[in-house]
Amino acid sequence: MLPLRIGIVGCGNISGIYFKNLATYRSIEVVACADLDVERARAVGEQHGVPGMSVDELLNRDLDLVLNITTPNAHAEIALQALARGKHVYNEKPLAISREDGQKIVDTARKKGLRVGGAPDTFLGAGLQTCRKLIDGGAIGEPVGAQAYMLCHGHEGWHPSPEFYYKQGGGPMFDMGPYYLTALVHLLGPIRRVSGSTRITHATRTITSEPMRGQTIEVETPTHVAGLLDFANGAIGEITTSFDVWHSKTHPITIYGSEGTLLVPDPNGFSGEIWVRSKDDPDWRFVPLQFDFAENSRGLGVLDIAWALEQDRPHRAGGELALHVLDVMHAIHESSAQGRHVSLGTTCDQPAPLQPEEFGYDVSVGSSTS
Repeated sequence: MLPLRIGIVGCGNISGIYFKNLATYRSIEVVACADLDVERARAVGEQHGVPGMSVDELLNRDLDLVLNITTPNAHAEIALQALARGKHVYNEKPLAISREDGQKIVDTARKKGLRVGGAPDTFLGAGLQTCRKLIDGGAIGEPVGAQAYMLCHGHEGWHPSPEFYYKQGGGPMFDMGPYYLTALVHLLGPIRRVSGSTRITHATRTITSEPMRGQTIEVETPTHVAGLLDFANGAIGEITTSFDVWHSKTHPITIYGSEGTLLVPDPNGFSGEIWVRSKDDPDWRFVPLQFDFAENSRGLGVLDIAWALEQDRPHRAGGELALHVLDVMHAIHESSAQGRHVSLGTTCDQPAPLQPEEFGYDVSVGSSTS
């Protein structure tokens, strides 16, 4: 069955790392790329040795999976078109902007017997897999609580086109929340109930980056979002995402257990430093990474789909996981607006820990252990 033939839709800056990484896996073959700007698709395709074309042309080609790395407002449309043409789909984050579209993607795939995957796949990297092994092995006892922080002062000072981040479908939770919430579900399992508080600190933002320097953005979505997460396993989590913070010394993710504490690295990466301290430890103990894929391995979720199809097993960065994370993000905002707890309408299986041998001959290609 392998290699899995991939068509990439969306030839923006992020496409480069996907082209680079997927080319190192012998079980995957990128066979075409497409973009709304056909000339850009042709230029990018020529750079990477594949034909570039229109989106419709790509969707009608003979390929197995569409890697959808368009802007979020196009995620659902492209995914549903690909599924309608009998192709598996892997979407960049978030799965869709609305719950309804996300649910439709998952339901359509299920009815057609197709696979849906969704970024982020950073939880498959060496850092978060090592943390999962520590938790599952009892290094901190029973998980009791978690804290997650993504704090910065927004995008208008550096991003060339920062408007989207302050419009509906943007904001710190929908932009970066998928990394942190996916990591938490990977480590602790699904979430059953949330509450949240949100605010817009600045009604407008002035762009100081080029080429739009001096233009004003009307802020339409909360820029400081705090959520309380009740996990199905009984643990209680906190998450804060913000575009309103200048400086902070918080750790990206901390997991508290009945027997100790685990410091988890930034979930927007595949490696990072891990520290653990049990109730009997006099100080923090550094834990070396114990898995492959410590470098920027974006596209690893696609590789997992390829091997899951070959081995007839569930893939990890799945549609149900991505839909559950989307549901959580909406629920946190709704809780703030409605002044109540919100019970989740979705759930998912906790992704299985990574087993390197599942990737066959790809595990030694394009991967590294630190």
